[in-house]
Amino acid sequence: MIRHIGFIFIIIFLLGTMAGCASSKQTNQMKKVGLLVPETINDQVWGTKGYKGLLKIQSEYDVDVFYKESMDTQEKIIAAVQEYSENDVNLIFGHGSEYSHIFNELAGDFPDIHFVSFNGDATEANTTSLQFEAYAMGYFAGMVAANQSSTKVLGMVASFDWQPEIQGFIDGATFQDNQSNVLVKYTNDWNDTALAVELLDELLEENVDVVYPAGDSYSVVLIEKLKEKGLFAIGFVSDQSDLGESTVLTSTVQHADKLYSVVARRLALGKLESGNLTFDFQDGVITMGKYSPVVPKEFQKEMEGYVQDYINTGKLPNKGVE
Repeated sequence: MIRHIGFIFIIIFLLGTMAGCASSKQTNQMKKVGLLVPETINDQVWGTKGYKGLLKIQSEYDVDVFYKESMDTQEKIIAAVQEYSENDVNLIFGHGSEYSHIFNELAGDFPDIHFVSFNGDATEANTTSLQFEAYAMGYFAGMVAANQSSTKVLGMVASFDWQPEIQGFIDGATFQDNQSNVLVKYTNDWNDTALAVELLDELLEENVDVVYPAGDSYSVVLIEKLKEKGLFAIGFVSDQSDLGESTVLTSTVQHADKLYSVVARRLALGKLESGNLTFDFQDGVITMGKYSPVVPKEFQKEMEGYVQDYINTGKLPNKGVE
């Protein structure tokens, strides 16, 4: 009798294991993954982060991945999506806001593909837009900039006026030092480095001594110019302390590569939501970068405390207002 019960138990265990394996295979709804970038994966900032995110998915899920560079026209994007579809890709990342509109238009023609873009407006059932909650990172950048400024005149070269980090930078700077004056210039283009340099020159004529270049394609160039002049910068998207630890006071880091893993996990489990999804410090995808040795140790600790408080409570150091 005991042996009979043991045999039944083994059968039940094996059936359960087989069912579990079948369930696991059904759960993983990701087949192959494609990436489109508007410029290159070798820019060491935004494009590189997308590529690293793609490789992370490949490693974690053992799936085939593909990427295409210079996907900067509607014709190129449509052709790439068609090619990906023919290769059984069912998750496509468009690494920028410029892909959202086109993905919405293509979604109905490719119902088996889930389209993911950044900082846009996803309107279809199989489209998702990932958005970094950038106000807080701008706020903390403003605090550091104001604390280190001698002239009390801070500058920002931004791409578009809708970027939340702009108002965050202004509010953080004035919280830290209410005498701070923040001047903002706009390129109205993510990639116009030449114009960004011209706008930086204009800011420097206004006695600006700390600049926050809020555009990944031109941040490196502007930081290099600021280093030549012995002025300060706040890094953007990547930890840019390697460009000059005496120049880059800190950086506001967006971990797009980690966000790719979050998306892949949700798709694999059949839980990737459509629409616009937001992520912040609490999700581990935004952090402050390394602090420059010119920033006093006491203030660094103070900033680390503010960031941790924000992670814990969702409140910034401005009298409890979120």
